[in-house]
Formats: sequence, structure tokens, C-alpha cells
Amino acid sequence: MRASGLFGLKRNRADEAQSRLRRVRDTPGPTTSCATRARGSGWGEKEQLLLVSSAARTRRGNQVDVLPYASNAIWFLVDTLVFLENTEEASSLKIEILKNKLSDLGVDCDISIPGQFNHLLCPMCSGGDSGEKSLSLFIEPDGSSAVWTCFRGKCGWTGNTRPFANSKSSYQTSSKTTKIKIKREITVESLQLEPPCEELVSYFAERMISKETLERNAVMQRCYGDQIAIAFTYWREGSLISCKYRDINKKFWQEADTEKIFYGLDDIKDINDIIIVEGEMDKLAMEEAGFRNCVSVPDGAPPSASTKDLPPEEQDTKYSYLWNCKEYLKKASRIILATDGDTPGQALAEELARRLGRERCWRVKWPKKTDDTYFKDANEVLMYMGADVLKEVIENAELYPIRGLFKFSDYFDEIDAYYYGTAGYGFGASTGWKSLNELYNVVPGELTIVTGVPNSGKSEWIDALLCNLNHNVGWKFALCSMENKVREHARKLLEKHVKKPFFTLRYGDSAERMDAEEFEQGKEWLKDTFYLIRCEDDSLPNIKWVLDLAKAAVLRHGVRGLVIDPYNELDHQRPPNQTETEYVSQMLTKVKRFAQHHSCHVWFVAHPRQLQNWGGNAPNLYDISGSAHFINKCDNGIVVHRNRDPEAGPIDQVQILVRKVRNKVAGTIGEASLSYDRVTGLYMDVNDSSQDL
Repeated sequence: MRASGLFGLKRNRADEAQSRLRRVRDTPGPTTSCATRARGSGWGEKEQLLLVSSAARTRRGNQVDVLPYASNAIWFLVDTLVFLENTEEASSLKIEILKNKLSDLGVDCDISIPGQFNHLLCPMCSGGDSGEKSLSLFIEPDGSSAVWTCFRGKCGWTGNTRPFANSKSSYQTSSKTTKIKIKREITVESLQLEPPCEELVSYFAERMISKETLERNAVMQRCYGDQIAIAFTYWREGSLISCKYRDINKKFWQEADTEKIFYGLDDIKDINDIIIVEGEMDKLAMEEAGFRNCVSVPDGAPPSASTKDLPPEEQDTKYSYLWNCKEYLKKASRIILATDGDTPGQALAEELARRLGRERCWRVKWPKKTDDTYFKDANEVLMYMGADVLKEVIENAELYPIRGLFKFSDYFDEIDAYYYGTAGYGFGASTGWKSLNELYNVVPGELTIVTGVPNSGKSEWIDALLCNLNHNVGWKFALCSMENKVREHARKLLEKHVKKPFFTLRYGDSAERMDAEEFEQGKEWLKDTFYLIRCEDDSLPNIKWVLDLAKAAVLRHGVRGLVIDPYNELDHQRPPNQTETEYVSQMLTKVKRFAQHHSCHVWFVAHPRQLQNWGGNAPNLYDISGSAHFINKCDNGIVVHRNRDPEAGPIDQVQILVRKVRNKVAGTIGEASLSYDRVTGLYMDVNDSSQDL
């Protein structure tokens, strides 16, 4: 009897295989002996599970059974795998075992093709900042072995494994393989360094760096034939650690295989206030201004700040000069980042602040060079403005900004514009109705909740308000009106814009219908003014989906207002342990943040709950279905109410009840009455014969 075939065991069958292995091992007779021999072969338990599971499957006629024939098939595994070595099924099994081992190491090799070099993401370095696929993996076609190497210079992870070898001795596990470099020991003599010649001293003097400063910082020179290079020596506790060179063409290079440390490191030992600059010349310039407590980074600045999380210290090789002097830096309570003023310099400041802690960092603002440009660095300020100005710049360093933490002075420009009336809509944009302007004005960045009983005209009034705002101040809007068909919504907006009915039938009475030219002009107005947020799927949209699209409308089209109509048409799924009140609070917080961050006014329509024994009176904001947070969280709360009883007054009269105004500059609590024209959808002040636009 022979096994019917071998197959790679998938991970979701591991429990079944484990049970089989125990049963085979515990079965008296030759099976137990064979299982014992398998354990003694040096295979890992995973390999034993795979092989026992595969070989134990035997076929008798058309019936497949697993356990009864295990003792007859187990010989197949332990007698040097002769059968395995000569079958295609065996190769597939071994390749599966190799892939399982590699997966345990973090290598995603599901799509790897045996017999080819596969380029994958290295699990040890993740391809660096660029995320390159730097890991080269080769699996033998017969599954006999796998080898891999990461070709990133800062990683170099390498290894190999075989399918049935003991895992601990055949390949390296998840700890990173580091190429250990022995740091060179260097001396002034071994580098053939010399004191600077008069030519170099004069060169530095032109840059306002004195000979005394050069001597104290051990600035030297090295001769390359008839060429002289400046040698900036890097010291730590009296020992020369590294050396950086600069030639006349501003080309830099460093001694190979030396440790990266700050330039001037010993100058910040046991110092509370330290300064970090971007280059050696800036470090020397700081000393001329009276600041010896200054160091320079050894490698310059990155092109941009990283958006990724900080790597562990041992992998943060680019900034190793920070980690190898932690004892120096942890004593500093104030760190002034005086990096260059260009984009890379500011990126360096951000990377340093991320690692050192923004709460103890300050930053400098270099003075203006011309009306449109600024000085670039400390040495430039020293050369053109002098040591006193450089000293003043450092002494006036500002706190490094921390996301979410501000001073009022950070907003003085905005506050000034508010006071002097140049802020745009500081008092809010006019609604277009005189009777309402005393109560309610539309301020960018605020949230207005609008409610009212069904068929009271909430959506109609908001549409009329948007038309007024567009006509008066040119605002554009995003509309998430889920109860409106697009064509019906377009009709209502066009009627308000053209001031004529769309049709003459039924509601048009004898009024003149808008003609074709007015219709085409109105379509252009619709195209330029409104942007529709609509979910074409069967499922309901949630608030995040709406706000993400609204953000796109703000950034792409410059919209200033968003309408969400109504609340109950959104998907409000929430965790089982969250109440509706808690959910509404979080949802409205998201809406308010959107409004504030994008200076966009939001109108949110919410229906009142079903009113028992309703007598026709206007509801209040606390009647809104769902939560009292609708009134607690909003900036403005408005109830739209229409008279339905001819005996109580004109039925075309609509009350706009302003029940909450948080910003007293923009309005106050009160009531206004508007007359509604059913033919055109226009709202007018009651005492006016036409709408005041």
C-alpha cells in the first residue's frame, strides 16, 4: 500500500494535524516506533505534523481514511524519505514547509515563485523610508532550501533554511542580523592633520570666524597633494572620534568607519541650555556670538520630515548621534534648534524635536534679508548682521510648536483682522431677510441645527437661505440631501433663483413659466454653485463618509457651506456598549471639527420625535429625536414652523424661531416671520412685497 499523495497542510488545519500526531504517537505497535524515530530525526514539530498528516492519508478503493492506515504509511516518512525525494508531491510539500518557516520570520512569500529571485519587503527594515522591496528570496524548485538577503546597506539581513532541518540551527530567527563594523581608532597623527595655514585662517576671517575660535575647536587642515582641505575634528572626552573634510568647492566627506557624534559634543556636557545647528560653520559662528554651548549635526538635513513612527533606537541609524550621547542630552532642559531656514533645515528641526521632545525645544526665526527673503543660517547672519544680531536672534528663540498647544499670540493676526473688520465674515453673512438678520447671521465654522415637524418647510427654507447667500456673497455649497431626488431638488433651487415656476401645471397657477433661456442660464448657475454628495449604494452612508466628501468639496471647489438633510437618513451603527446619547455627542463633535477646521458653515436637519397629542404648536430643540446633545453641541438652533390653521393667521406665513445663538456677535434668541410663495418657493419678509436680496 502506498500513500495516495502528499499535500501542504494549511495553518487552519494545524489543530487537526496536532490531534493526528498525538494519536499516531500513542498508538501501540510499529506506528509508535516510527513516530519516535521521526521525533529523533531532528525535524521540527511543524514538519512532523505536516508529514504525518500527509502520509497518513491512504486510499483503499475509492474511500479515503486517515488513521487506520497510518501505521502502514508511516514507514514512508522515516526510511530516509526515499519516496519523498522522487515525487512532485514531495517538492510541493517541502516548498510549503519553507514558506511556513519564512512566514514565521515575517517574510510575506505567498506569491513567491520557486526557482526565481523574488523581490519582497524585508521584515527587518521594512525597506527604509522609501519602503523599497530590498529582500531577495530564492527557493529551490525542488523545495530543498531557501536563501535570502536584504540588499539595503543599513540592514543586510541574510539567512537560509531547509525544510526538514532543526529550525534553531538552520536559519536566523526574528532578531535582526546586524553587520557589525569595528570603529576605527584615529589620531591627529594617523590622519596627518596640521594646524590651519594662514590662507585658511584668512578664509575663516572673511566669514567672521576668529583664529582663537578655530584653535579652541581644533579646526585643522589636511593636504592632498597641492590641495588643502579643512578638517573639522570630532572629539569626545579628549579622544578624536571622527573627522569631516571640506574642500574649496564645498565638497564634504568623512573618515570611513568612524562613529557619528555631534560636532562640539564636549561643549554641552552638563549644560542645561544647548543649541543645535546644521553645520560646523554655524557652530563656530555661534561661538563668535558668545554661545559655546552649541553642537552641529554630522550629516546635514533630510529633504523632508518623515511621516512614519519613530524607529527603535538601534534601528535609527540616521540619528545615531542623538542616541550615543543620551547622558549629555537628558540633562538639557532647553534645546534651541537653530537649523537652516530652508525646507530641509526645517525638516531636520522636526526630526530632532520628535526625538528630543517638543516640550523642551525652542526654535529660531532668522531675520529678513530682503523684503521677500530671509537669512539662511547662523553664519550668514554673523557675516551680514554681526555677532550682536545673531545673539539677539538666539535669545529671542520661540517655543517649538506642539500640536494642539497654542498661545493667544499665535492668533494675533486673526484677532486683529476681527477687531478691524478685515476678517471677512466676522459678524456673519446676511441671511437676506431684514427681519431675521437681527437674530441670525451665518458665520463660517459654525454648526446650525434646524428642526421642525414634517412638512413645515425646513428644507425649503434652507434652500432659500443658500440662494440668498450665493446671490449676496457668492458662497458655494455641498448638499447631502438624502430625501430629495436630484431633479426635484434642481427644480426647487432653479425656481428660487429665476423667481419663476418650473412648470405651469397644478402649483404654477397663472404665473409665467421660466423660459428655455432662463432654464439654461439656471443650469449654469447650478453647476457653479452646488456640489452633490450622494450615496449610490443600497446601504446608508455614515457621517465619516459625508464629511470626507465634504472635505474634498472644500479643497477642490471652495465650498463654504454644507447641508446634511436629514439626520435619520444616515447610518448610525454604534458599538453595543455605546448609548445613542454618547453616539450623537461624538458625531456632532466630528461635524463641528470639520466646520471649524475648514471654515465651513454646516446646517444639520434633525426631525423631532413623534409628538403625542400634538396641538399644532411649534416643537422645541429638546424635542429632537435621539439626544439633547443636538441643542447642547450646536452653535445655533432654529425651529421652522408653519401655520396650518387659517383661523390662527395666514397659512403662507412661516415662523423662523431662533432658539439658540452661542455667538452674541452673530445674533440673539428671537422670532421672525417670513411669507412663503408656494409657486416659486421664495421666502420674503412679511412687510415686503418682494424678497430683500
